[in-house]
Amino acid sequence: MRTNPGHEAAIALHRFGFGPVIGSIAAIADDPREALLADLERPGAGRVAAANLPNSGQAARAFFEFRAERLAKEKLAQRAKKATEAKGMVVGMADDNAMKPDGDAQLPKTEPAQNRQNQQLPLPAQLVQNEAKVRIEAAVAVEIGFVERLVWFWSNHFCVSTDKIPSMAGAYEREAIRPHVLGRFVDMLTAVESHPAMLYYLDNAESMGANSIAGINRDKGLNENLAREILELHTLGVRSGYSQADVASLAKVLTGWTFIFTGVPSHGGEFVFFKRFHEPGEQTVVGKSYPDTGADQGRAVLANLAHHPATAAHIAYKLARHFVADEPPPSLVDKLMRSFNDSKGNLKELAKTLIAAEESWTPVRTKLKRPSEWLISALRLTGAPWLAGRVMGGQALLGEPLWRPPAPNGFPDYESAWIDGLSVRLDIANTFAGRVADRLDPVALVECGLGPLASAETRDTVARAESRAQALALLLMAPEFLRR
Repeated sequence: MRTNPGHEAAIALHRFGFGPVIGSIAAIADDPREALLADLERPGAGRVAAANLPNSGQAARAFFEFRAERLAKEKLAQRAKKATEAKGMVVGMADDNAMKPDGDAQLPKTEPAQNRQNQQLPLPAQLVQNEAKVRIEAAVAVEIGFVERLVWFWSNHFCVSTDKIPSMAGAYEREAIRPHVLGRFVDMLTAVESHPAMLYYLDNAESMGANSIAGINRDKGLNENLAREILELHTLGVRSGYSQADVASLAKVLTGWTFIFTGVPSHGGEFVFFKRFHEPGEQTVVGKSYPDTGADQGRAVLANLAHHPATAAHIAYKLARHFVADEPPPSLVDKLMRSFNDSKGNLKELAKTLIAAEESWTPVRTKLKRPSEWLISALRLTGAPWLAGRVMGGQALLGEPLWRPPAPNGFPDYESAWIDGLSVRLDIANTFAGRVADRLDPVALVECGLGPLASAETRDTVARAESRAQALALLLMAPEFLRR
């Protein structure tokens, strides 16, 4: 049985999108489910306008050049310092009254920064912030937000970190996640595992088979990190029956999957298969044998893993947990699992199944929005201007720094990981409200942002606030606004 349309529309926008903008609850109230399904059919759904952003290879090469230039400047500065110190020693020997150690007084003084606000960020920070701006804009400006939420889900499922690979994290999401977010899981899986960002993040770039030409010549060997995370996190999931022998075999299969040295001007940072790194011979992974066909051996293993029943179960559970409940209804997980299997991993069909399932529309809202989702919800509802750096700073303060997960399993998707951070959310809500509340009517925003979800207590609390800023902060911290 369905709830009233206005109530269901508000749930649709909070649970499956990034929260309402002014007028959006009313706009989809006639058929909220159809509005979500229509979001899947938008031309270019999941893509972003990024014509001015470098691809991952270009970004990696630019980062290499930046580091090379910085190193050269540091060496020149060291040479200048040594020359100055040597000159100071000569002067000191000639003048017994010279008492300034190390000749520091002779060093050229650093010119004062002029208009620091207009100074450019260092290149690594520029690369990340420019990508972040495009990502934030997509989430803030989108009408419904379902597809964009799917992008965020898959990006966290297949996460990399700017702590290790700052040049490519944003481009990786654009290149490996967005093109496949409504496509086939096997295509996303292959794009992810062969992307230079993932190969570097999980240490596969220099993994060599012990019996490969490079392994023999360099006395180097296998790295199992990527293989382990593919089985444990990306496909089958823990306790699904694979063994350490399967991890080792998959690691051998993936030897040779690497990228061209980023110092190469034309194609540096791009994927390449180095045969001399590759462990020769047939390999057996999760009960199937694969002849040595070079790079295609790895693609064949990924294809079978993508269609494995354990993968369907793992993905179904994670998707249901992300959108509906920390402990999702088993019947919902079963429906998603069947959809994944029957459609051979068609992710658009999987998303449609999620929306069609009655279990997805429970009026009981138990999911706590992750910090980044809550921030976007606040920006969407208020229409406040924003700066990418400031939004990224807020995410970091709340423990969810953009593209910087604590481990390869991504940011956690359950309430206990985030509930202790509500006091920080309150501080951010107060600061944010103090900047923007003077032009807003918080009482009206209760209707726009929550509509039928707003309890009498929340309405009364906002209405009785001592100031607009306090009222807005209370709205942003209301239980109905914090939850999906």
